[in-house]
Amino acid sequence: MEAAGLPLDVTDEGSVSACFDAAEARFGTIDTIVCNAGVAHGGRSTEVSAAQLRQTFETNLLGTYLVAREGARRLIAASSREHEAGRVVFIGSISAEQNHTGDAAYAASKAGIAHLARQFAKEWARQGINVNTVQPGWVHTPINDAWYRSPASESAIAALPRRRMLEPSALDDMVLYLCSDRSRQVTGATFTIDDGQVL
Repeated sequence: MEAAGLPLDVTDEGSVSACFDAAEARFGTIDTIVCNAGVAHGGRSTEVSAAQLRQTFETNLLGTYLVAREGARRLIAASSREHEAGRVVFIGSISAEQNHTGDAAYAASKAGIAHLARQFAKEWARQGINVNTVQPGWVHTPINDAWYRSPASESAIAALPRRRMLEPSALDDMVLYLCSDRSRQVTGATFTIDDGQVL
């Protein structure tokens, strides 16, 4: 298996296009796209700055839109309708379905992602492109590292049904399935993988 690291600003159309150009020059048509870029700014809604709001929505929602759209344009031009091999996976969050003080912007952006996936799935259904969303529960990532290391995390994690956060690898099997030919008849779906955290 071969991989390549390429620079990409998901909020900039030119950067997105250039990244696809570079990837296609090396690998050919990109038929599988996983939109996973994300940022979060915690704090009460009355305290989060406009700049923080813009960065959250532009990275999480606009960035997902631009990357998926660029990939779809190229897939359609490469006759994805005939091959039915286009796969787009959005990484959302259980925050899209919860209400917690301190993450209003992040949660709204993730709710938007789940709806955007359904919109794109319907629009591109006859173009041979599947679009689905995976909504993970709490995973220890750089986004929440400061909270994870704070005393507040202990009681929050202890209150979860299984008293633990997800392992980063918990999403692997579902994402691989949605990127594979075995998921040919799965589109517009949202899959929650959270170890029962929303129960």
